[in-house]
Amino acid sequence: MRRYLFPLIIGVLGTAILISLGVWQLGRLEWKEDMLAQIQSRIEGPPRPLPARYEPEMKYTPVTLSGRTTGDEIDVLSGTRESGGGYQIVSAFVTGDGRRILLDRGFVDQDHRHAPRPPVDLAVIGNLHWPEEKSSSTPAPNLSENIWFARDVPAMAEKLGTEPLLVVAAQVSGDAQGIEPIPVAIQGIPNNHLSYAVQWFMIAAVWAGMTVALIWRIRQRQF
Repeated sequence: MRRYLFPLIIGVLGTAILISLGVWQLGRLEWKEDMLAQIQSRIEGPPRPLPARYEPEMKYTPVTLSGRTTGDEIDVLSGTRESGGGYQIVSAFVTGDGRRILLDRGFVDQDHRHAPRPPVDLAVIGNLHWPEEKSSSTPAPNLSENIWFARDVPAMAEKLGTEPLLVVAAQVSGDAQGIEPIPVAIQGIPNNHLSYAVQWFMIAAVWAGMTVALIWRIRQRQF
């Protein structure tokens, strides 16, 4: 019996820990789904005028604005399932009351990146956004080619001389100049907790199976 005790304790404890990690991930899944539902509700809320003061907590807030692009823009490397590789066009935008902000107008494919886009009057419904796309591995912008690899709001604002405020267009009235709006959506927010939970449960099953196999081998040696 002493020969069985140690592997049995290790097996039970290990299996219990692995199962608890899986259950924890299921709890995180429930939390994440609730958070995503709240974000979706905020995205779909009624648009309001652009706020005079804004905080990070206002992320995803729907807004409406009208004004004029300046012709100054940043091309952010991007892509869509339908069109493949291309760029998101982030323009400097002057509102009717004279504020200068960033407007993510949407997507153009590779062939239309250099199409003329002179200043144009637009009415926009969109969402305030502070994307968290830049990481330590993100390359620095290629300023000579005007190619950026992430939407870095403070850096883009400094480059285009705007407030550090980005509106992502969902609907555009006026000449869109061939740019397809890509509205803010929760699909881009990672939610992998279910797959993590399944992985922990599978590891727990393997651990339990190995424990049973080890005890069986010990028993066989006794005979």
